Amino acid sequence: MQTHSLALRPTILSLAIMAAFSQSSYAQTTAPATPAKAETAEKADSKALEPKIQKVEVQGNRVYDERRQDTASKIVVTQEEILRYGDTTVSEVLKRLPGVTIGGVQGRGGDIRMRGLGAGYTQIMLNGEPSPPGFSLDSLSPDLIERIEVIRAATADLSTASIAGTINIVLRKTVQTAQKELKLGLFEDGGKFGENINYQVSDKAGRMSYSISGNLNNGQYERPSYSDEVRTDVNGRPYATTHTNSFGWGTFNNLGFSPRINWNFENGDTLTTQSFVNASRFDGHFSEVRTPAIVGALPQELIGREDSLKPIYASDLQNVHTDFSMLRTNLNWIHKLADSAKLDVKLGLNYNKRNSDVELWGYNPNNVQILDRRSISGATDKGLTMSGKYSAPFVQDHSFVFGWDGAYSKRGETRTQFDVSNTLPLINLDENFNADVTRMALFAQDEWNVTKQWSVYGGLRWEGIDTRSSGAFKASTADATNTPYSIHNKSSVWSPILQTLYKLPDSKNDQIRLGLTRTYKAPDTSRLIPRRFISNDNKNPNSPDSMGNPNLKPELAWGLDMAYEHYLPGGGMLSASVFVRKIDDITRTRLLQEADGTYVTMPVNDGQATTKGIELEAKFPLRAMMEGAPAIDFRANVSFNWSSISSVPGPNNRLDSQTPVSANLGIDYKLDKIPLTVGGNASFQSGGPVNISATQSSYSVPKRVLDVYALWKFDPKTNLRVSLGNTLHQDNVNIGTYTGNTGSVIQTSVTPTTVTARVMFEHKF
Repeated sequence: MQTHSLALRPTILSLAIMAAFSQSSYAQTTAPATPAKAETAEKADSKALEPKIQKVEVQGNRVYDERRQDTASKIVVTQEEILRYGDTTVSEVLKRLPGVTIGGVQGRGGDIRMRGLGAGYTQIMLNGEPSPPGFSLDSLSPDLIERIEVIRAATADLSTASIAGTINIVLRKTVQTAQKELKLGLFEDGGKFGENINYQVSDKAGRMSYSISGNLNNGQYERPSYSDEVRTDVNGRPYATTHTNSFGWGTFNNLGFSPRINWNFENGDTLTTQSFVNASRFDGHFSEVRTPAIVGALPQELIGREDSLKPIYASDLQNVHTDFSMLRTNLNWIHKLADSAKLDVKLGLNYNKRNSDVELWGYNPNNVQILDRRSISGATDKGLTMSGKYSAPFVQDHSFVFGWDGAYSKRGETRTQFDVSNTLPLINLDENFNADVTRMALFAQDEWNVTKQWSVYGGLRWEGIDTRSSGAFKASTADATNTPYSIHNKSSVWSPILQTLYKLPDSKNDQIRLGLTRTYKAPDTSRLIPRRFISNDNKNPNSPDSMGNPNLKPELAWGLDMAYEHYLPGGGMLSASVFVRKIDDITRTRLLQEADGTYVTMPVNDGQATTKGIELEAKFPLRAMMEGAPAIDFRANVSFNWSSISSVPGPNNRLDSQTPVSANLGIDYKLDKIPLTVGGNASFQSGGPVNISATQSSYSVPKRVLDVYALWKFDPKTNLRVSLGNTLHQDNVNIGTYTGNTGSVIQTSVTPTTVTARVMFEHKF
């Protein structure tokens, strides 16, 4: 694969350069006026459009502004904004949005968080449906996305498993004209190169239209890191340290394909089928070298037991091979009825499969192999979704919608592990489990235009989840045989929702929003299964075993959202919003130490949590504010979040290690005399201390990221986009602390980051 990658690299770059400079002179080129994009949201579909005006100086079609006009609060990110920086993953796009942050190491993706909360508090949807099990947003190319909706307050027609909010990824749907588009890209990260190719074809044939999109990504990576562990006695004096050097390297490949076909019938009905196919392969290698040392007087209980302070392996090498494939297909029928009523029915199927093969070799301080371990695992998910809604204007100024939403998924997973060692206990596993999850929801909602200035949205949703799982696993490393299990977990929640929009009198640009919601967070299937995942160093409280809890209950939350919005000329706006969530039966991870000294974590429902925050946003084109100013667009946002958990001692007892402060500042500058646009975005995420439990705490260093880009238009159909990501390449630093009766264990992990460079050639045929 590496030979092929090296051969392809100069080919792509050469094609981009040759094609770019073969275009006609750009200096005096003026792009012809193009029709505005067709409305994609349902509400936009229902708005009558004005006839297109041919003169350039007249605006022509007016695009329905969902954020401004909809009663339900929503931020819509357009395709132009999604593609601006030439990002290759969706998480890189999301990190610049108001109130959205990305966990993990800068520039490498991570859990997606709204209002500083991830881990299930933020709901990720694909075309309005919960993302299927095993699906990763980073397997989706940004070129396949039509728009991104950031929904702060829940609505009844979408799942209310969204305590922090919902991010809905809408794939490309509309086909306006026959078009072919090719994008060829080259990227570099830490001295390792990769390529990506994106291609799209769309056309119309009578009442049928279609589009086919595909993408191919190939790359390599190298990622060094290191950590230092310090053990102290009850007086805080260090007595033992361990320094670990880590190094990871490997290759990744991804192939995506998304066809869509749309039929418009004579009676006004439409039938649409859209599919998404993805296949990926990952080959990674990971090595660690540990250097332990005694640096002070040992506590009394450890004298004569110095070997217990040494890591299981002085060094190890791990090889990982993973194949993943996914198929998702949807059929959507919209039937128009009398009196402007409409029936919208969707049927979906999804399937994904993962196979992993992991080899681990452990060595003692003399570099003699003491362990040969091989672990083979596989998982398969199959699912069926069906939803529908009936909308009708029964009463003037009202928009009633009634509907249902159901899904069934079946998951099967196996794991075998074989150990060969003459000095260590053998951990041979042969585990399996199956899970069936059924979700059903019914909802009703109404949007009422009380006056021209005041509208009210009311909804009620019932949603129930039934989880059944069975299988066999090893309850501990000492067990010789598997333990069978069977669990049944059932939960449901009623979610009343009220939102209102009030446009201030004598002002066309000022409005106030208010929302009251009931939301929930259901436990993941994996967290319900009492299967034990065994750590390589489970005598260390910073590296414990983990297992599920079949008695977990869903977390339930009441929420309040308020916002003030002021709209500026040229599409600009200023907004300020606040939110509060009161959460019952909060789920947190409890750390336990067993009789043999082994540490294990388990999720438990434990107490209440409260989170609140303020979000400020501003965006505006400078020319709309100052006559004769440069063509500069400004955008900025900042979020402040606070939270506390009743069962964890304060201060700093934040929920889910919530991000306290996040901010973005972006500028786009389109030059007048040459076809060049440049821009950049600076983002900030604060860190600080967090109390996880009475014995555990963590500390993270603030993250600062600066991305810049340049876009050169050779002609209306040909662009060259160059971008630099993570130009500050700040080290990622995290500190974890465990404090017990005999002292503390403090582990500091440092991961250097790198600048990512991208070049993308884009051409429309």
